[in-house]
Amino acid sequence: MNFTKFPRRGYLQGQTPIEPMKNLSKALGGKVNLYVKRDDLLPGASGGNKTRKLDFCIADALEKGADTIITCGAVQSNHCRLTASWAAKEGLECHLVLEERVKGTFKEDASGNNFLFELLNVKTRRCVAGGSDMMAEMEKTAEELRAAGKKPYIVPGGASNPIGALGYAACAEEMMNQLNTMDLSIDHVVVPSGSAGTHAGMITGMVGTNSGIAVSGINVSRTKEVQEEIVHGLAEKTAELLGVKGGVAKEDVCCYGDYVGPGYSLPTEGMIEAVKLFAKEEAILLDPVYTGKVAAGLIDLVRKGAFPEGSNVLFLHTGGSPALYAYLDTFRG
Repeated sequence: MNFTKFPRRGYLQGQTPIEPMKNLSKALGGKVNLYVKRDDLLPGASGGNKTRKLDFCIADALEKGADTIITCGAVQSNHCRLTASWAAKEGLECHLVLEERVKGTFKEDASGNNFLFELLNVKTRRCVAGGSDMMAEMEKTAEELRAAGKKPYIVPGGASNPIGALGYAACAEEMMNQLNTMDLSIDHVVVPSGSAGTHAGMITGMVGTNSGIAVSGINVSRTKEVQEEIVHGLAEKTAELLGVKGGVAKEDVCCYGDYVGPGYSLPTEGMIEAVKLFAKEEAILLDPVYTGKVAAGLIDLVRKGAFPEGSNVLFLHTGGSPALYAYLDTFRG
């Protein structure tokens, strides 16, 4: 795969580590060997996976002459935090449209990422009702900014378009280079599946590098069937952009929809256990919205014997720990 065809800003500072999780593996019975790729350690305010996507998206924005970035996400959006972070570094204005996916959860004075939006000098935060047409809402903001003489660029939610997904196709290639250097054979990769860019990019990269490694996504908001369609559609577009021969087959896309619980961002017992286990056993902080639920899925799959005994399974940690501080009652209650 040739990524030199696309502009990027160089936000990454080398490879993120791949680490064994020996304590957690032992705590879960020792039949499966768990590893983690630490994309929570990526640069950007408090780190996280969106830095890989924004490396390409903000480069595209600057190439198009933008002076302002508009994006959207939930009220505790990690994507919005990192978009604001890189906009600040680039000297770009940042405007956010926040979707109140769970009624009553938006609070002007909230902790977590919402507080960090203030520190990162986000110019405007506008909250809209859950289920709103977020692209149309961002376009409203763009129209206002154009009328004021600005040159806005819209980054979709999660930076999950083919340009953003390039970041995780590149991550797959990075990961394969690491595994080859480490002489480490991985049988299965488990990733978060939300806005779909990370999942779609990872599958595209795995196919493009002929890795032969299965990738499973743990859903954080949608049913299995709906999510698999979204991921496959984006993976196909990303493969086309990269020139991956043969594209991505539908059978390459696997999602688990059993760990969403009552809804997006709403706590589950499995998530709470997973956050506590990762902290206690590996000193790794997860977040309650994405990685906590993904880890809950991983733990349950290990316990159910979904991975053959002796398998090496890699968990992609996409970050998000600042959101923990907006959920103190969940963990202390």
